[in-house]
Amino acid sequence: MKRLLITGAGGGLGRMLRQRLGHMAEVLRLSDIAPMAPAALGEEVVTCDLADGAAVRDLVAGCDGIVHLGGISVEREFDLIEAANLRGVYNLYEAARAHGHPRILFASSNHVVGYHPQTARLGPDCPLRPDSLYGVSKAYGEAMAHLYHDKFGQETAIVRIGSCTPAPADWRMLSTWLSEDDFVALIEAVFRAPHLGCPVIWGASDNDAGWWENTAGHLGWRPKDNSAAHAAHVHRTVPRPEADASVARYQGGVFTDEPIHGAWDQRAAKRAGDRD
Repeated sequence: MKRLLITGAGGGLGRMLRQRLGHMAEVLRLSDIAPMAPAALGEEVVTCDLADGAAVRDLVAGCDGIVHLGGISVEREFDLIEAANLRGVYNLYEAARAHGHPRILFASSNHVVGYHPQTARLGPDCPLRPDSLYGVSKAYGEAMAHLYHDKFGQETAIVRIGSCTPAPADWRMLSTWLSEDDFVALIEAVFRAPHLGCPVIWGASDNDAGWWENTAGHLGWRPKDNSAAHAAHVHRTVPRPEADASVARYQGGVFTDEPIHGAWDQRAAKRAGDRD
């Protein structure tokens, strides 16, 4: 590729990919609303608010591919999620449509299925059971990807990322872990494939304790790492959660415990307190 865009490049995953995807394009265009390190050779750094449609349209111009990590990545008030994850995704797909449909890797999340029990083995066509407004926003993004594929032929890899970290940090991550090497290999496969379509891919390594059936073999990607290599360390250093704790019951873990931030009842209670 001549130019590969990475949105959300100032976040943890974005910073990692910035270091590891330079071989995929002559230029990496790196975008975020957060501060980023200055551009190195073969890089462009662009500050962009995803909620600004005109700015996103300019951002996508000249790009041959997009790794879309940008947006709110944790549970927050709806207004924040709406701007970045709903309007931002719409703006991105409209910009891609205006600029020749560059292939997109959309970073979805395991939190679109977070209320499924950990006893369930899920395929890519399982019912969505989001565990949070954040999870709902990722379900919206998946629906947008399917719409633009069916209506306009826009190709997208919908990757439901589990926990992409250098190593699994707790018991739940033994099931959800996606190694950095496996994620980079998946991105390479997505942009190398002659035909992509709009597949749903579980972003997880080949974990013995995994919950998800991966079906991305047609892309030539098979994860190589396994959280079992880290299980002894996790068992030794991290207390096992109680069986009735959300982190041990639901695939979304503690996200199922999150309140609806900024809900009407919370705002009303705050206003009442301010009057006292």
